Amino acid sequence: MNLLRGLLSKIIEENAFEKSVHLKKNEYLKIAGSSDTNLYYVEEGALSVYSVDKFEEHIVCIGYKKYNDLVLDLESFITEKSTDYYIQAIKKSEVKAISKKRITLLLEQYPHLNKEWSEFLEKIILIMYDRVREIFTSTPDERYFNALKENPHLFQEIPSKYIASYLRMTPETLSRIKKY
Repeated sequence: MNLLRGLLSKIIEENAFEKSVHLKKNEYLKIAGSSDTNLYYVEEGALSVYSVDKFEEHIVCIGYKKYNDLVLDLESFITEKSTDYYIQAIKKSEVKAISKKRITLLLEQYPHLNKEWSEFLEKIILIMYDRVREIFTSTPDERYFNALKENPHLFQEIPSKYIASYLRMTPETLSRIKKY
């Protein structure tokens, strides 16, 4: 989901990324109990944002290179407090980071980008609300076919066990549905 074309171009043009992080498969970018006010631009690989309950991981977001996705722990980014979310590399990955502070400075310097930033945050919130509604009101089959329609590359780029978690089903259920 690359909704920040203008701001992202300005970040690149200004060389405003503050660091580049290389991650091995399964390496953590953020762990539960920590705060993280960075926005990460996925240059290579794929990452998941998830929480864990007593029994399993619950992936709330998957970001990957195919769409030059942006990944963040939205709750921590907004509140600047620690959360129960992890950000972990699904495969070998490279991300570039820019802090909330640096974004704020850029928005002050280039006020015409404020609307795009607001629309980006609103879009993330709406996507999360749609996702919650879909999880509560759709069957596993419907979730699979909606995801396939919305993001067909997901199934080419991301291993099934992560997609199953993201779609709130077991890997076995996903495998059964994919056979249709």
